Amino acid sequence: MAKRRRLTPARDDYLLPDGPEPAGPAGPEARPALLPAVGLQPAVRAPISQIAGDAAASAALDAVSQELRQARQEGRMVLAVPLDQIDAAYLVRDRLAADQQDLDALMQSLRQRGQQSPIEIVAIDGGRYGLISGWRRLTALRRLLAETGEPRFGVVQCLLRHPETAADAYVAMVEENEIRVGLSYYERARIAARAVELGVYGDEKAALLALFSTASRAKRSKIRSFLPIYHGLDARLRFATAIPERLGLRLAKRIEEQAGFAATLAARLAQAPAASADEELLVLTRALGRPASDDLAAPEDMPSPEETALSGPSDPVAMLSAGGGAGGPQGVRMAHAGGQITLSGPGVTDAFAAALAGWIATQI
Repeated sequence: MAKRRRLTPARDDYLLPDGPEPAGPAGPEARPALLPAVGLQPAVRAPISQIAGDAAASAALDAVSQELRQARQEGRMVLAVPLDQIDAAYLVRDRLAADQQDLDALMQSLRQRGQQSPIEIVAIDGGRYGLISGWRRLTALRRLLAETGEPRFGVVQCLLRHPETAADAYVAMVEENEIRVGLSYYERARIAARAVELGVYGDEKAALLALFSTASRAKRSKIRSFLPIYHGLDARLRFATAIPERLGLRLAKRIEEQAGFAATLAARLAQAPAASADEELLVLTRALGRPASDDLAAPEDMPSPEETALSGPSDPVAMLSAGGGAGGPQGVRMAHAGGQITLSGPGVTDAFAAALAGWIATQI
């Protein structure tokens, strides 16, 4: 009987050539050794299968690319941008200076944990970016890079924004600072005035309404009250952010009501520039003289310890006596022992300290 020929399927990745099967040992274990010897070629996929696979891969790549472009456009993608590509002066900054202790704490956090929150930027000419918000984080990274030279501090994490107008960019900057670290009243008034000077807004009322749209009407009124201080003294003030609200309101009122007051005070500040915030507050307080009680608060305000301290007797000793020396309505407590006087309580504010220093200076 003739030997029955065994049929075996061809391997998936090879095609047998035409003609008789080569002689040799039979069986699956022998076939792999025979395949290369007879010149077998890799299988070729059918054209329709190749086209369909390529189309699917291309569609998937396009979908991913579109999602990435949209995420970048909408500011949902965090970008790593070299520090030297960021223009921090793109906008006039609302914050005049960073508190050194706060900045030190931020730098320490960046050393230990890296940057946790991205800054906001806008694309400008020359492949660079303008800073919208995040000035403190950018400043801290630049200082760390200068101190350590570590490459990790040479890149800042950013969100790319697309403000339609300059006004939108200023609003974004102010809102971010109001949320993170509140601005002083002077800084708020200054940025409103500067935005008008740059032509971003038509007048200061429009600037206040746009930049501080979420603030109460009373708060915007107080910000507006600081505008005369900016216009009259900005070039001479070195520690403007330290001006307390009540002192600022009285100072602004005097500037508006007394012709020449701002010029005289500016000349005094220029003649002897203050070396500290306390020194400058002392000059401002002494320039006002004895405060009048109707200069201190807006009608809707309730008296505060600072207000009471400023509106009381010009002699701080008399003021303390009126409060009994142990915490009267002025909110100042006094203790005397061993040739030392200690004042404490909520009424011991920057303005009170400046008023007391002024009084002491007149007694020496």
